Amino acid sequence: MKFGKVEHPEDIDFSLPEDHPNTKSVLQNSDNGELSVYVGCAKWNKQDLKGFYPRGTKDELEYYSRQFNSIELNATFYRIFPEDQFKKWYDKTPENFKFFPKLVQNISHFKRLNDDVQPYVDAYLANAIHLKEKLGTIFLQMPANFAPKYFDRVVRFIEKWPKEIRLSVEFRHTDWFNDQAVANELYSLLQDNNIANIITDSAGRRDLLHMHLTNDEAFVRYVGANHETDYSRLDDWIKRLVVWKKQGINKVHFFVHQNIEKESPLLSSYFIDKLNESMDTKLNLPAHLSDGPKLF
Repeated sequence: MKFGKVEHPEDIDFSLPEDHPNTKSVLQNSDNGELSVYVGCAKWNKQDLKGFYPRGTKDELEYYSRQFNSIELNATFYRIFPEDQFKKWYDKTPENFKFFPKLVQNISHFKRLNDDVQPYVDAYLANAIHLKEKLGTIFLQMPANFAPKYFDRVVRFIEKWPKEIRLSVEFRHTDWFNDQAVANELYSLLQDNNIANIITDSAGRRDLLHMHLTNDEAFVRYVGANHETDYSRLDDWIKRLVVWKKQGINKVHFFVHQNIEKESPLLSSYFIDKLNESMDTKLNLPAHLSDGPKLF
């Protein structure tokens, strides 16, 4: 992931902002169910995750899914996979595994949520639902040039979205967050429709750390900088999640990206270890990474 990449990460202030004032009330008004935590990488491709797979691994997804309990499925951004492919993914993963697929680019980047986008939404969902109980929150990522002037498209899209399928949204144009009137209207729309407001933690786009949760779910896309600060940044996220747990959060979905993705499994494993220690979660630690050294 090149988004938000900087040449000198040591010059960035990586401290997490204070929570938006509404986040606490949103969490306290949630159902306060049992905490559900899913942590993983963005992909399972062997070339990208070089060194993660033992020699002789025949099926990368089968192996990956027994090390982590989830995957942020970016492959579904590039095309609408057929029903049979989703069924195959379902069959080769354990019962507690979940996929968090990205909506196809026809919807977000080509049609840009225009009026004629619905056939793509219908076709995508008709196939993705074959993940059954392994289907986590689907996420919509809008391009950086999708500005608030298209707000009416967002409203129509969200109001038509089937309520039984969880959705999260990532906006990248800075005016969605820096224009307070726009931000308030967006947060209200998401909250009223039980849509998760994705938080993106990236070196070059600190403005996307809005820290405003709009339902009981924290969907965090963490982009490391391939730098020693990656670990202290994860430590800060642990501290924030402990606070949110006390306030009543139900779902934590945390996905680690890197500009050089081969380091993502080790960072994910480090994060899981800290979660288990600080939040009394019982997430599995990848077998050959649990005792490994830090990257830096």
